[in-house]
Amino acid sequence: MNPESGLSQKLAHGLIILTLGTVVLWYGDFIFVPLTWGIFFAFALYPVSDWLENRRIPRGLAIILTLTLFTLCFLGVLGLVVNQMVSLLGDIPQIGAIFYSKLAEYLEDISELTGLDVSNWSETDLVSLLVNPDNLNQTIFNTGKSLTLIGIIPLYIFLLIYYKDFFTAFLMQASSRSNEKIIAWAEDSGKVIHQYLVGMVKVTLIVSVLAGIYFYLIGIKFFLLFALFIAVMNLIPYIGVIISSALVILYVFLTTDTLFYPLLTLLVLWGIQLLENNLITPVVVGGKVKVNVLAVVFAILLGGAIWGVSGMILSIPLVGILKITLDRVPGLQPYGYLLGDEFPVHEKKENFLKLWRRRWAKK
Repeated sequence: MNPESGLSQKLAHGLIILTLGTVVLWYGDFIFVPLTWGIFFAFALYPVSDWLENRRIPRGLAIILTLTLFTLCFLGVLGLVVNQMVSLLGDIPQIGAIFYSKLAEYLEDISELTGLDVSNWSETDLVSLLVNPDNLNQTIFNTGKSLTLIGIIPLYIFLLIYYKDFFTAFLMQASSRSNEKIIAWAEDSGKVIHQYLVGMVKVTLIVSVLAGIYFYLIGIKFFLLFALFIAVMNLIPYIGVIISSALVILYVFLTTDTLFYPLLTLLVLWGIQLLENNLITPVVVGGKVKVNVLAVVFAILLGGAIWGVSGMILSIPLVGILKITLDRVPGLQPYGYLLGDEFPVHEKKENFLKLWRRRWAKK
């Protein structure tokens, strides 16, 4: 068999599998999104449940206690956020009036500088651009869908932890010739998930505290809401921090009479982001998910296109697990290396450049 035809056949099979997998994940998001979140939270909460089970508490009761504790903490934070969100919604008319007032001033300045007649944009025209019945219906539908998915996740967590021995036995039976490799892969994948989730929770708390202290000191009314918003959006690398910072800076700009506080907010948020990227995350999360920036950006965009916000947040640990899998499958190690962040050794790089130059000279 011709080696080139064999390579082409493998490439074609890979593209077909990738396409079909993407289609299945796209249309099956209602099933796979809560299942994936359930798997991740099961790995994160398993140590607590296992600790209770080792204290002679029945497994089912230990899992229920773990989920109850987690749910209470989540509802407590959610209650504080909802309280401030309701207050913010009550202030929207006043904030909107300030927005239109400042917008009119800037449009007038633009008209004087450019000679363009943009000062006749009415408030109704702007509202019609921002508020659309179709968008409102879609938002309500997506909200209801998200709440349904959130309600399914605890059930998945309970079942996944409860049947952990069942899944372990399945892996042992499905890999009778390479049990050690499969178990090692499962353990490493579990460590990636657990370390990433627990680490990101710690990072989220640290970032929210830093941002909350700053917002409180400059007198932001909804400092807790905006601090949590900044911290949660920070879970979406690169993109989330830009969106959240822009919205918060806009709010500071609308609620203050000077440009000093918006500029100061920009500098502070930028400083928190630098601190988080270069110190907090490397120390807290560690280097378990060693994936290069190009692969991370591509995974975020692909995950967002398939699963929305959930896909963007889950993209990094999923790529980390994919890299672990590729590194352990014979013949697929180069693809795992392509996802990693390890540069080639200097000597190998020099040899590669010499070989490339020789081939180019022959041509």
